[in-house]
Amino acid sequence: MDHFIGTVALIGIVIVVAALLSGAVERSGVPIVAVFLALGAALGPWGLGIANIGLESSLLRAVATLALALVLFSDAVTLDYKEVRSRRRLVWRLLGPGTIAPAILIALAGWALLGISVPAAAILGAALASTDPVLLRSVLRSRALPGPARVALRLESGMNDALLLPVVILAMVLEHGVTPGQSGIVTLLIHRAVGLFLLGPALGALVGLVGIVVLGRVRGGIGVRRDYESLYALGLAFTAYAVAESVDGSGFLAAFTAGLLVAAQDIELCDCFLEYGEATAEMLLLLTFVALGMSVIWSGLGVIDVRTIVFAAVALAARTVVLLPMLKGVGLTTRERRLIALFGPRGLSSLLFTLLPVFAGVPGAGYLFAVACLVVLLSVLLHGSGMALFLRASHRERKRAQDGATVSAPPAQAPAAQDPTAPVAQAHAAPSETAAEGASDVAAPAPDRITIPEVQALLSRGEDVLPVDSRADRSYRASELQARGAVRLPPEDPVRDATEMRLSRHATLVVYCA
Repeated sequence: MDHFIGTVALIGIVIVVAALLSGAVERSGVPIVAVFLALGAALGPWGLGIANIGLESSLLRAVATLALALVLFSDAVTLDYKEVRSRRRLVWRLLGPGTIAPAILIALAGWALLGISVPAAAILGAALASTDPVLLRSVLRSRALPGPARVALRLESGMNDALLLPVVILAMVLEHGVTPGQSGIVTLLIHRAVGLFLLGPALGALVGLVGIVVLGRVRGGIGVRRDYESLYALGLAFTAYAVAESVDGSGFLAAFTAGLLVAAQDIELCDCFLEYGEATAEMLLLLTFVALGMSVIWSGLGVIDVRTIVFAAVALAARTVVLLPMLKGVGLTTRERRLIALFGPRGLSSLLFTLLPVFAGVPGAGYLFAVACLVVLLSVLLHGSGMALFLRASHRERKRAQDGATVSAPPAQAPAAQDPTAPVAQAHAAPSETAAEGASDVAAPAPDRITIPEVQALLSRGEDVLPVDSRADRSYRASELQARGAVRLPPEDPVRDATEMRLSRHATLVVYCA
């Protein structure tokens, strides 16, 4: 009972602290991961003693497994196929030699410096070559980050996990095979490869496809609330994982493949997940950091010696050394190349990858995990500090630009700069109305909904009307159509953005999305 109460208290504290500190952490640029690692230490046996989660804890195994499945699913859902196609050369360099070469360098350093076997070194190399989307989130949301650099980092952190996970799993089989009494290693490798590359992706695709078809029929019939669609997406992720694992397939790659199907076939479901479900997923990931921060991640401090420090330096520098020359000739400026090469934090994915052999009982896996913890702690310190400095400098530059600007409504963005009698384009307003009508059986329409004829009537009377394009970023990039005179206001933080843009406080804002 005490364990149950401690777990409930842990979840409650994480949610409360995440909500209260979200604004302060974003403004300060401090990595939220560092905050939650510190929170875990405060709640753990070295602090208040509310809970103690060790490597043998079933709670840690459950949380870590769900977190890794969610990381892979979220990575896939956030992929933009249009960006992937338009930047094929960049994607190839990031995910081909840009991912494999650092993994090989780190593995060689582990084998030479730490005295571990080749399969164990491969596990460590693959795990520490993975860049962390959770640590990168604050930077990716910053408008100060150049567009090409943002795209590159988002694609890399969203795709390299699926490339590196099979290396970890196959290396685990080999590491089991080199222990005394093991036989049939070839048969076992073939079995695992079939589960990885055939059963997992096939079942993930099946679950994703069936889920999309069923949702489409229900959505077109009785309607589905958008916030519940995001929960539906999370359900697909966990269902795909469970179905694949039940037949010895890779549940993690099944979750990734299900996310790919959602991203490719159902943009509305994808947007719903990004608007609502991503916050739920992020909360679980932060809870994982708190669980790790209670005691197990600090095991990295117990393996500090000259060899591990040198290895950690190689692990943190390998990606930068590889990417700086490799990103030449793909249309990036020198500053963009440096930002991409430097912003490569190691975080949750690296820890989860090295927890897999621990849960599987691979010999020596505890030491691999401890070394990975040391690298992650150093990465949070070094990369987190660099990102905080970047965000603070960007904030100061934006503040100076705002202070020097004339306080007035931007005339170039207002509809008055256009033909005031011209109608607002219906390309994106109409789907919004259709979606609202489809959901009318579930939730009553908002009282301030406005129709296009009413907007035209306001314009014809000379009213101060300002169309606001608040489509999700994915939908916005996928279309070239826009309402005449509209101001782009992303849905993530509209109040702050509207304040920074100094939109008129007296205009009627007509917000549309799709």
